[in-house]
This record gives sequence, C-alpha cells and structure tokens, in this order.
Amino acid sequence: MRDEREKWTRLRIRFTGGVFILLFAITIARAFYLQIYDHDRFAKLAEKQYLKVVQLTPYRGTIYDSTNSAFAVTIEMDSLYADPHNIQDIPGTAAALSPILGIPKDDIEKKIRANKGFVWLQRRLEPDIAARVKALNLAGLGFVKEPKRFYPNAEIASNVIGFTGLDPDGLEGIEKKFNGTLLGDTGYMLTERDALGRDIDTKDVVIQKASKGENIVLTIDKNIQYITEKELAKAVINSRAKDGIAIVMEPQTGKILAMADYPTYNPNAVSKASPSDIKNKAITDAFEPGSTFKVFLISAALEEKAISANDSFYCEGGSYRIGNRTIHDTHKHGMLSVSDILKESSNIGAAKIGARLGADRLYSYLREFGFGEKTGVELPGESSGYMRNKSQWYGIDLATISFGQGVSVNALQLATAISAVANGGVLMQPYIVDRIFDNDGNIVQQSEPVARRTIISPAIAKIMAKMMEGVAAEGGTGTEASVAGYKVAGKTGTAQKADPVTHGYSVDKRIGSFAGFVPADNPRLTIYIVIDEPKTSPYGGVVAAPAFSAIANQVLRYLRVAPTQPLKGNKDVIEVKQNVNKPQTDDMVAEEEDETPADGQVLNGLVMANFRGMSMRRVLQIMGKSGLNIKVIGSGRVVDQNPPPGHKISPTDRVWVRLAPSA
Repeated sequence: MRDEREKWTRLRIRFTGGVFILLFAITIARAFYLQIYDHDRFAKLAEKQYLKVVQLTPYRGTIYDSTNSAFAVTIEMDSLYADPHNIQDIPGTAAALSPILGIPKDDIEKKIRANKGFVWLQRRLEPDIAARVKALNLAGLGFVKEPKRFYPNAEIASNVIGFTGLDPDGLEGIEKKFNGTLLGDTGYMLTERDALGRDIDTKDVVIQKASKGENIVLTIDKNIQYITEKELAKAVINSRAKDGIAIVMEPQTGKILAMADYPTYNPNAVSKASPSDIKNKAITDAFEPGSTFKVFLISAALEEKAISANDSFYCEGGSYRIGNRTIHDTHKHGMLSVSDILKESSNIGAAKIGARLGADRLYSYLREFGFGEKTGVELPGESSGYMRNKSQWYGIDLATISFGQGVSVNALQLATAISAVANGGVLMQPYIVDRIFDNDGNIVQQSEPVARRTIISPAIAKIMAKMMEGVAAEGGTGTEASVAGYKVAGKTGTAQKADPVTHGYSVDKRIGSFAGFVPADNPRLTIYIVIDEPKTSPYGGVVAAPAFSAIANQVLRYLRVAPTQPLKGNKDVIEVKQNVNKPQTDDMVAEEEDETPADGQVLNGLVMANFRGMSMRRVLQIMGKSGLNIKVIGSGRVVDQNPPPGHKISPTDRVWVRLAPSA
C-alpha cells in the first residue's frame, strides 16, 4: 500500500513538473513571438499609445518653362504652434500674438486652453510676421518649417500652370493634372501623450522632413508666353471685348509654345480671381469657329477631287436661298475662284463647295482633322466640342457647317487642325509637357512628337498654303495679319454666338478670330487668336488679325527666323524709353509700359541699349518695339549683357542679356 502511494506521488510530481515545463515553453515561445517575430507591429502599436503624429505638408516639385525658368516653386515658411503645458500666462500670450497674427485674442486663448499639448496657431507665416513673433521670445511657442507654393512670374501662364490649395493638392492646370507626380511624401512631427491619451510635451519633437516630388518641364517658352499675353491683352482691351484666347504652336511637332487667356489672374492671390478668369478657356470653352472652317472644307474638297484649284463658283450676288433659309455674304460677289472664295470669305461659295463634296465626305474629313473629339493635351477640363453625326444633318446643315456654323470647337482643336495644313497634311498630337525628372536629375518621362494620322497630301497642303496667303495679302479679309519680311498664310473667322434665351443666334454678339501660320513657305509657328464679343468690330480681320501680326513679328525675331521677303520702309530708328534715375519696380508689381524718359536714348537697330537693372518684362518690351533679337537667360533683373551698351551690333554677334534674382 505504501509503495502504491509513493508511486502515485511520483506520478503527480512528474505531471506537475511537465505542466510547468509546458507552460514555461509556451511562455518562451510567446515571448519570442512578441519580442522578435512580431516586434515591429507591436512597437508601432505601443508608439501609437504614447506618441501623436502631426502631419506636415509635403513638398511639391518645380514646374519649369522650356528655358528652365521656374513657373512654380516651393518655398519654406515658418508655421507657428503652441505647447499649452509650457505657457504660464495664456491671456498675456494671446494678447501679445493677436495684433501680429491678426486673430482675435479670445480665439487664440481658446485654442491654447484646449486640452492639448500641441496646437497650430497659424500655418505658413509671412517672413516679417514670423520675425515679429520670434522677437517676442514667448515660452511655449515653437516654429516648424513648412512648404508653400509660390509662382514667381505671377500672371504669366497662370491659366496653364494652375494653383494649389492649402493641403496642398493641385486644383487647376498642370498642378491638378500632375498632382501625383509633383506631390512629394508627407513629413511629420511627434508629440508625447500620457496614459489617458493627452498631449504632454512638444519640447523634444522628432521631425521627419517631407520629401519633394518630381519636376516638370513644359514646352511653354516664358518669353513667347509673355509676348502672346501682352498682345492678346491689347487686342481684347482695344476691341472692348469680353475676353480672348491665343495659342502659339510648332506645326511640325505639335509642341505648344504659348497658351494665353485674357483676363487672367495671379495664382499667388487666387482668392481675388473670378472663376471665369481661372479657367483655361483655350481648352475648356467650345464655340462656333466661323469662316476659319473653310480651310478644312476646301482642303477636303481638293483632296477628294470634288473640285480643282482652278474651279469657279457663282456667288449669287451676295444672297443664296437653300430651302426656306437664305445665306448671305458680307459683300456681293458674282463668279469667284476657289482661291477667291477663301480670300473674300464667301459663305455662298463655301456652301456650294460643301454641296459638291457631300455630307459624308465633309463629316469624315472634319473628324479626321480632330473635331468632335478631345485633343488629349495634358491639361484638365478639355471640351470635345460638338459636331453632330452626319445622320443628324438636315436641310441647310451641310451648307452652314461648310462655313463653320452649327458646329463647335475648342481653340486648341482648331490650332492643331491648322497646323496639319501647315506641316504638309499630318495631324500632330499637341503636347505641353516636355519632360519629367526626379530630384537626382534622372529623366522619368520624355515627350516626343506623335503623328496621329495623315489627312491630306503634301501637294494639297501646299496649294492650301498658297491660297491662304491671299487672305493676308492686299484685298484679303486678313491684311492686318501681315508681317513685314515674312509670308503669312491665314484665315479670318467671324461667328455669331448662340443665344441661350432664344435658342437661336444672338443679334449682336460675335466671335472674331484669325488662324494662320508663318512663314507660309516654311512654317515655324501656328498662331490662333480668338476675340470674344468685341464691341468695336465683329470681324476677325479687324480685331484678331493685328494680334496675330504683332505676336508673329516678335516671336519670329526672338527665334531668330530670318526674313524671307524684302522689308519695306525704314524701321531701324526707335526711341528706347529708359529712365536711368528711376528705380525699376518688380515686374510682378508694375507693368512698366508707360515709363517716361528722363534720359532718352536712340537705338538705330544696330546699337545695343543699356539693359542693366531692367526686368524681364521691360527687356521684352524693348525687343518688341526695336526688333532687336535678344536671347534672354535666367529671371529677375538684368545683371549682364552682350554686347555692352552703345556697342554696334553686327549680324554675327551673339546678343544676350542675363538676369538674376534681386538680392
């Protein structure tokens, strides 16, 4: 019996020992799992219990123009926060900050008294405000560097570039379209919390800086953009119009050199802008193109051999009835050749060519030219325009569409289609982003010209260019578009605007336009000007053609495109209004258009002016007035130039000015 009890005692001891060994093994395994295998996850959970993460605004990449001048940059600014636990005199602190921050004292005190160990008081302070707060040397206040978007060229290309919000996501333009590309990684700062989750200290914050996003280089040339905006503004103001659009493209590549709207806005003060001014109307707004459509009608008819260049059409003395509708010409015409129909912009002649071509073929070619579909340019909010399917064309539709009525387009669509005529018949993909690169300088994306399709043959394109020369020649509707020294091929457009009330056409609201390319015999530029609701004249040849001429003249000289025609008259002498005693104002603040000379200089076309200290805007003004071809390097104010002031300029001289930011 005793042996039996000892036996069971030994068994119980062994069992108990085994249980303890098993529990110990489980404990060791669990400790291994928690401390080694799943350490990172539980460490993060622990951090969440005693650390609070305060997100900081990420840095956006830079947007450059094609000359590597910055359109949009990110600058560091001080953001002010408070640590309430380290503020002994909360009412006194609030009273001291209130007049500097422009925030009511009670609001500041309410923020500080909140049961927190960290509270933002104001984000991204202006430098002078931050300096005044720092000078107070108040306990419990701290600063963190945060990024803010800044646009150094103010209004220039603002409708293309867009702007950002405070978060800071892109809200318009390139900033919106490439938000994910430009936006870097978010930074953060850490504050400690107690067991109840209350913030306890921000004295030893740990800050991880935000990283910068990738950078974008546009095809836009800032100098060409400025010239385009300046001349478009003149055209809109002089015609007392509602607004205007201008596009400058390379017809051979589809590269957009300038895209302008007027009125425009300053993205640094976007709260002061109206929604209409912010829109990029060159792609968002659709309108009837008017007689510029005759270029595509005649191109299609010639390509299809529905007509020949030598054909003539009777234009009915200015009035032509189709069914129960009557088509009118501005002037009474009898027989007109195809070339003269384009030159005189005869609606009746166009309607008869359209009838010869037929609805099926006209519709097909208009689609081939890209109408009724988006161009696919790298910008948000593009309209596709409107063109009904040919099955929905009735009665007079074929005739009216032949001269650009009853169909709508956006400005970039039409500029791209005109470029197809200019380059020999190929529809190019328009693009505005040249390349994207990271912060190590590595190219992430490089754009190349893309030919979408061939529409007309080079021979027909050449015939069309010759016909379009007549529009800007003596007797044409677009003589104001002529450019001294260069052949211009173009077409005027005058279109009635739809009336949303009557659902018909407005009695007095028109759109005047001019589309063309230059030099006509070797096109370097396609330029399209649209003037909306001009008051002085409804005709594109009057309100839009002069802007075409002014832009083409200055840009051709800027690009050093040699004249192909003899220059008429002596345009060598021009007065350069330079006030040497007057300090130059920043070109984001003052236009400098109306400076009066204190010490006038005469520039005879071969003598270099003194550009030192001038702004970019002033240099470009002198270029436009004098015809000087000057290469502009950098941004800011002129610090160097070649040749020196007063030096005679020979044809082989490299003429340039170098600008740098003011100290």
